[in-house]
Amino acid sequence: MPSPLWNSVSPGIPDHLFEELPGIPLSKREIRLLILSHLRLQPQSVLWDIGAGTGTISVEAGLLCPQGRIIAVERDEEVASLIRRNCDRFQVKNVEIIEGIAPDCLEQLQAAPDCVCIEGGRSLKVILQAAWQRLQPGGRIVATAINFENLYAISEGLATLQARNIEVVQSAVNRLETRGNHQVFAAVDPTFVLSGEKVI
Repeated sequence: MPSPLWNSVSPGIPDHLFEELPGIPLSKREIRLLILSHLRLQPQSVLWDIGAGTGTISVEAGLLCPQGRIIAVERDEEVASLIRRNCDRFQVKNVEIIEGIAPDCLEQLQAAPDCVCIEGGRSLKVILQAAWQRLQPGGRIVATAINFENLYAISEGLATLQARNIEVVQSAVNRLETRGNHQVFAAVDPTFVLSGEKVI
């Protein structure tokens, strides 16, 4: 469902339309598109967005699934306020923001998820396991990593949980930028996107 700020039904909101805070990660548009495609959202999906950061995935999912329920989990109060502001900017009404530290705060979430997106956290394997326990049968889990330590932790976690149809994609995105009098291609930081399904 389009908003006045983004009146397209397709995902891929330009990064500059989101409000940001210094030092708070923002999933770049191309990476967001990868994550959203791996989540395979349905019109009424319940999505947990853990480590939601700027809230870009929550906003895009909320617009794509107006009958769905998006739960954004963020530990920092100031960052949670940023997510609220970004939801307001795009007039997204179906995002609920939970201020808490995963995995502890996940126990208080009433709605079991159909999809889980893990974009951050200090104990990735523990968060992955806690989210998996609540994930609906047939549900999907998607996690991102920007370093080998997190890549290994998520890979090992998905294997331990016996996730099925595991996919791992590494982004390789370059954007045209103007630097001085020249136009150059600048690389967006490579990101690993890992996904798997719960079949039982």
